[in-house]
Amino acid sequence: MDKSQLPFLSATELASLIKSREVSPVEATEAYLERIPQIDGKLNSYITVTADRAMADARQAEQEIVSGNYRGPMHGIPIGIKDQVYTKGILTTGGSTILKDFVPSEDATVVTKLNEAGAVLLGKLNMSEFAMGDAFEHPYGRPHNPWDLSRNAGTSSSGSSAATAAFLCATSLGEDTGGSIRGPASFCGLVGIRPSWGRVSRHGVLGASWSMDQVGPISRTVSDCAITLAAIAGHDPKDGYSWDVPVPDYLAALSGGVQGLKIGVITERVQGDAVDPQVRDLVVKAIAQLGELGAIVSDIDIPLIAQSATISTAVTYGDVSGVHREGIDKRLKEYDYNLQLRLLAGAILP
Repeated sequence: MDKSQLPFLSATELASLIKSREVSPVEATEAYLERIPQIDGKLNSYITVTADRAMADARQAEQEIVSGNYRGPMHGIPIGIKDQVYTKGILTTGGSTILKDFVPSEDATVVTKLNEAGAVLLGKLNMSEFAMGDAFEHPYGRPHNPWDLSRNAGTSSSGSSAATAAFLCATSLGEDTGGSIRGPASFCGLVGIRPSWGRVSRHGVLGASWSMDQVGPISRTVSDCAITLAAIAGHDPKDGYSWDVPVPDYLAALSGGVQGLKIGVITERVQGDAVDPQVRDLVVKAIAQLGELGAIVSDIDIPLIAQSATISTAVTYGDVSGVHREGIDKRLKEYDYNLQLRLLAGAILP
């Protein structure tokens, strides 16, 4: 296969070729590193490209695989990581100029797990400021949607969605407080998973809202999400909210079908006026298809669901103002204006 075509493979397809030694991690990494400067000038998805680190990771992965030490489906896979996640020795800005010189002395637990899985770090991905800033104004430039450069790539994991959709990484990590994985994935035609609470460690992640934050994958396919989530999930004693439960084989589960699976549909949300009619039609069709495949689909009602956005906003603003208390006191004007308003609103909550 022509090396320039490697970025267009799914992460799962690339993993199969790497495992069989038909493609080397070095070839795959070089292909991405050549593509990023060709494309990303229009997208602005990366804040930092770690070319030297990526090639070192790729060479190590290649040596291990050739010697028979294949670690699993993320071994040798080039990835991008949202710049909210600590990477030892690598600039980590949180999407803010306030942290323009911040270089962590340790990796986040999810990065440690990806390193153990043999993944290749291509770089750190753009985001709205501290995952709470303006969706259209980013301190490091607004990421653009690869499908239409005039449109938004979503927020706050905008760089993760733009890079993944544009084939500038095989898969990526985002972070979701109130939709920051799911929204960007939707905007860019991708698959995003906000993991269950406690499934993935948040140690070493710049927090927006400790009550709401979750780290998870943004990928081009469901199977890519499965292998990425499997690599980062698991108990972490450094995160007091982490679950000490086994991690399922997500990839194997994809072939199990949905017979007997119970699916609750919040009818008020599906049929609400805020839902685009085309989106509603597709969701209704998907629900019907799941039922035809054997899933048990039930309409459910959640009290106060109409007020959920208001409740979420109050919780999130209160949390984020606590995280940035020192910044509010000493450096408020350095934040994006809309983020300033959110911080101040949270600071006056009882």
